[in-house]
Amino acid sequence: MIITAFNGTHKTGPSNTAIMVDAFLQGAAEAGARTEHIRLAGHKIQLCLACKACWQKTPGKCVIQDDMTILTEKFISSDLVILASPIYTDNVSGLLKVFLDRLITTGDPHWEFDEHGESRHCRRHEKPTRLVALSNCGYPEQSHFDVLRLFFRRLCRNMHLELAGEIYRGAGGLLAGIVPEFAEHIDRYLNLVKQAGHETAETGHISAELQQTLEAPLIPHPDFNRMFLDKVNQLADRLSPSADS
Repeated sequence: MIITAFNGTHKTGPSNTAIMVDAFLQGAAEAGARTEHIRLAGHKIQLCLACKACWQKTPGKCVIQDDMTILTEKFISSDLVILASPIYTDNVSGLLKVFLDRLITTGDPHWEFDEHGESRHCRRHEKPTRLVALSNCGYPEQSHFDVLRLFFRRLCRNMHLELAGEIYRGAGGLLAGIVPEFAEHIDRYLNLVKQAGHETAETGHISAELQQTLEAPLIPHPDFNRMFLDKVNQLADRLSPSADS
């Protein structure tokens, strides 16, 4: 199985999203999958021109000469893709959205009805067939991923993909180990993400049981959200320009 992760964080250095992607791919690789972690921030990806040349003049090929040529090839050569992004304004990052817009070349201009009688474009390529959605955000509550859950379900429907799993992590800022007393909990969680990668490579999806475990609070403390909020506000006060006045 070929698994390719497209990471939409705008950061070019260390990131919480990359930590999650690397854990997942490590598990997948140990199960025998060929894996690759592509950080979109390191590539030149221009905005879609909405010219529809890829449908009408050069079928399946974009007129823009940039890194999307090779990225699209990697996308359609994968059995399963991971779309990873931190939460930016309640949705995926702008970079990942631009990448997805440019994948219009993988669709066919003809329409069809899906199994529910809803219109969508026909697909041009046989692969990929499955998608894993992966995200994190600073806020601790899992409710902040509600928009993303709908977004990825609609995306999979429109792109003819099976949603093989979703990994969403609130309080993602803790994944880098900035709070030593939480290290045990972070290690436990990242091992679960690694397990999800292993399971996906073996079975093609994340089991419902593991999916539910991944949704559990990162830190099992009844007052964690309040504690976390207070810590964040204290940090904001220290970093605020007004703190030096």
